[in-house]
Amino acid sequence: MTAGIDVPDRRGRTGLDRHGRDLTGNPRVRILDVRVLSCDWYVLRRTTFDYRHDDGHWSREQRETYDRGDGATLLLHDASRGTVLLTRQFRLPAYVNGHPDGMLIEAAAGLLDGDTAEEAIRREAAEETGRTVGTVEHVFDVYMSPGSVTERLHFFAAPYENTTAPAEGTRGVADEGEDIEVLELPFPEALAMIRRGEIVDAKTIMLLQWAALEGPFTHISRRTVPPPPPHRCSGDGAAPVHRPGC
Repeated sequence: MTAGIDVPDRRGRTGLDRHGRDLTGNPRVRILDVRVLSCDWYVLRRTTFDYRHDDGHWSREQRETYDRGDGATLLLHDASRGTVLLTRQFRLPAYVNGHPDGMLIEAAAGLLDGDTAEEAIRREAAEETGRTVGTVEHVFDVYMSPGSVTERLHFFAAPYENTTAPAEGTRGVADEGEDIEVLELPFPEALAMIRRGEIVDAKTIMLLQWAALEGPFTHISRRTVPPPPPHRCSGDGAAPVHRPGC
């Protein structure tokens, strides 16, 4: 008997080896076998499949996929004051992989855990920042690391009010080991922190850039981001460079 397959694992799941066996959406892919390598909390699987290439030949492939469920993330913003509300918390994987102290600045986020994406992000915003979220705007959905991780992340944005400031100290769910600091930052400063390498979390960078390009801070980003230098074409004293319009 194997936990997660024949008998429940620590999260009460069985049949984890059947996930992905019945996929039929791509005729170039034939799933042959799915094996569960680990299901201590999330699920690591090894899938064997045949793949038909453009020239018609088939190859047998194996891939490992890490299934931690889907998640949601939220950029809290105050357009009238030009600020965003972010968090800072310790991330062991980043620390292991070269981040100086593992303390990452991020937008509020969390796994769906059976809720809808909007329900989940309201829950996470309350837990991580102390804010009750009103109307949320769906931004986009993204596979964050499609080469190995199954997670699809749902991106949202929502305004917050300065009158509902979070309580002092750190936030998060103590039983889950969370120790989260809430940061309110001027939006131009948040953008500058990306360029300085102080914000290195992908979902947060994507939300901040969306906010500058299409979201609530287009008016600020147009004033604060300098235009690119004019290009120089061959014949004007510069080395020949092919650019549109030259």
